[in-house]
Amino acid sequence: MMAEEHKDLDLEAQIIKDIHCKEINLVNRDPKNINEDIVKVDFEDVIAEPVGTYSFDGVWKVSYTTFTVSKYWCYRLLSTLLGVPLALLWGFLFACISFCHIWAVVPCIKSYLIEIQCISHIYSLCIRTFCNPLFAALGQVCSSIKVLLRKEV
Repeated sequence: MMAEEHKDLDLEAQIIKDIHCKEINLVNRDPKNINEDIVKVDFEDVIAEPVGTYSFDGVWKVSYTTFTVSKYWCYRLLSTLLGVPLALLWGFLFACISFCHIWAVVPCIKSYLIEIQCISHIYSLCIRTFCNPLFAALGQVCSSIKVLLRKEV
């Protein structure tokens, strides 16, 4: 019995360790493709010269290189300066959302469903008691009505 409890505790500790020490993929940093179409912006997506209005080839090449390198280094600089603070902010925000969902939203919904179930039983009892006889009587009254359609020329 003791060995089995010790095994369960080891397994639980291993699961908790795995959650917090998850291996990250440094090659594919968007495995779920959440930024597939949103932020993939290349030089050709932003700057294009129509036929007949070309700049010098050297200007075009330098513009391409300047755009690509400045975008690359600007992103690196911004992610270096703001990546960790924003990760902390987003982690805090999603922790708050999870906390509210777990400790407030779901219990409120469950409480509402329990209360509405009681109310629905009372409502259906009232409908069966008052409306069913009324509609049955109206059905009996209207059952003897006959409609005759004639087409006159």
